[in-house]
Order: sequence, then structure tokens, then C-alpha cells
Amino acid sequence: MKISEVMTAPPMCVAPGASLAEVAGRMAERAVGSVLVVEDGVLRGLVTDRDLAVRGLGAGLDPGTRVDAVMSRPAVTVDADDDVQVAYRTFRRTGIRRLPVLDVDRVVGVLTIDDLLLDVFRRLTDLLGPVAWSVLQEPPEPPSGTGARV
Repeated sequence: MKISEVMTAPPMCVAPGASLAEVAGRMAERAVGSVLVVEDGVLRGLVTDRDLAVRGLGAGLDPGTRVDAVMSRPAVTVDADDDVQVAYRTFRRTGIRRLPVLDVDRVVGVLTIDDLLLDVFRRLTDLLGPVAWSVLQEPPEPPSGTGARV
């Protein structure tokens, strides 16, 4: 399965000159935990809610400070055409929780640990759904030799 099949698209992007307050407000509006910092179509970095809280306001920076002052750079990325196993390995190797997804050099999405968990849950549901339905349709057999009656 390709990363493009499980990523979140389109990603939320901001310019490097956006203020911490502006970025925090936009993240709250969209209920996201990270934004990509993009300038002229080029990925410059990534900012998480933790970056805003710890390296930004928690470090005493003014809410008007530019977001590029607290962004993580360079951002670790994956390619939209990569197999999802590449993302699993990248998450394990780096310990990060969000990966910008590129199509050549163009930002096309974000892949998060949550996206992968949702995919795993969907696959389990697909696998176990028919089994669960058959169990609901047929009462379980009593253990042999117990004389139990249903």
C-alpha cells in the first residue's frame, strides 16, 4: 500500500513569517497538532503544538514571533509513492510522530502515527467483521461432556 492512500491531504501549511499566535489559532480551528511551513512551494520545516508551547510561548517568546523561529528543520519526509512500510521504518528510526509527504518536491500531505493506527483498525475490522457476524448469527456450542444446555 502506498503512503498516498493513508496520508491526510491536503496538509495545513503556513508561511515562515506567520506569527506564533496566528499559527496556534489556525491549528485550533482545524483541530490539528502540526502545520507545515512552506515558502514558494518549498517545505522549510514543521511546527507542532509542542513546538509552540515549549520552544515558543514556554520559552518566553512573544506571540507575534515568526513561526520559523520555533519550527523543526529540516523536516524528515517521505514520498507519496513510497510503500507504507517505509513510513513505519521512518517513524521507528526517528521517533517522530508526523511526516510531511512529498510528490517529487511538492508538499501533498502529512502522514501521522494516528493515520497508520486508523489504517490498522480498518484492516482489523475488514478481517474480523465477517467472523464477528458469524458468531452473532450462531450461538456458541457448549463444551463437550459438560451436559450444558443452551
